[in-house]
Amino acid sequence: MKKQLRNRKAWSFLLVLGLSLGLAPTMSAQFRRNPVVSPEIHTDNKVTFRVYAPKANEITLSGDWMGFGKTEPLVKGDTGLWAVTIGPLEPELYGYNFTVDGVYTLDASNALVKRDGVRNISFFMIKGKGSDLYEPKHGAKGMVSKVWYDSPTLGLTRRMYVYTPPGYENSKDSYPVFYLLHGGGGDEDAWNELGLTPTIMDNLINSGQAKPMIVVMTNGNPDQTAAGIEAPAKLPSQTNEGGMGMANKKFEGSLVKDVIPYIESHYRTKKGKENRALSGLSMGGWQTLNTTFDNPELFDYICVMSMGFVKDSPFGLPANGEGRGKDIDALKKADPKVYWIACGKDDFLYDSVVNLRNTLDEHGFKYKYVESTGGHTWTNWRIYLSQFAPVLFK
Repeated sequence: MKKQLRNRKAWSFLLVLGLSLGLAPTMSAQFRRNPVVSPEIHTDNKVTFRVYAPKANEITLSGDWMGFGKTEPLVKGDTGLWAVTIGPLEPELYGYNFTVDGVYTLDASNALVKRDGVRNISFFMIKGKGSDLYEPKHGAKGMVSKVWYDSPTLGLTRRMYVYTPPGYENSKDSYPVFYLLHGGGGDEDAWNELGLTPTIMDNLINSGQAKPMIVVMTNGNPDQTAAGIEAPAKLPSQTNEGGMGMANKKFEGSLVKDVIPYIESHYRTKKGKENRALSGLSMGGWQTLNTTFDNPELFDYICVMSMGFVKDSPFGLPANGEGRGKDIDALKKADPKVYWIACGKDDFLYDSVVNLRNTLDEHGFKYKYVESTGGHTWTNWRIYLSQFAPVLFK
């Protein structure tokens, strides 16, 4: 009996020590709690989320598949385990988070995490036709390089991501270039991580659906050198005319004067507007509008995602295209081969897209409009990339 008591005390000591050192997984199974499974993806594509929080008073779930600002409450069980089942969901990659008693938190049971600007999100994938392009497949792979370059226009040394297609390193061929812009709160890592651009492009190119191309993913914040690096104390976005950094057109100037010349002098690129494409989402969509209106002879392929002419904007954006009539006419005269506008019908910027389309219609400007379900989410922007890339440079 004394020996058993000593053994029990020894195990208790080891358990406390292991927990304090974060070594709980190495302890005997009899001392470990059954793991919480979250998210659990069922065969019918319904998904169950769980949080063990016996002292919490309220837990809600928010995710990409919901409308903007909407949440779903979790229900507390007798053991302190909270749960909710949603769906079924269409095959896609989805980001989500919990709010526990008003505090934003990740899913502690899910190791899959991505950074979305200044916040981290948990994510999961529903496999199927809709998410097929998001999974690496057999075949050659492109390469993503983190490239530092000088930006005299902004007075900074900056970083961008450059995707070169499969076979670029062993080829002497030249390639067209697709410039891809992120949204507000993002940076040069956004299209790479959240947009899954390298994997999508590899799959489209290897399957023959898209032409081999270079893809440039820039940092659209004119006051930032790179993701994760603090901006200067005196921000150009706060000191220059035009309001916020989204509206002062500093980045657009740098894209034209710094980024494009760098790419065309350091990579094997085909020159001319017929070999350049530009697309952006939200803030990047606004920068796409500005860049192409101010430089109508620069791009033959243009796609504006989730952005238009915003009424009563806090960012100093012209409402309903005020003062842009001549710019629209100049771009119309330049006659880009492809001009797309894409937006989710539940996007909070949907009305701005309606305003943009109405203004373009007034000028007889031809475009293709793509409307999807859902809102202002990466779910939609990945879909638009998957649809837009195959029409480029053909």
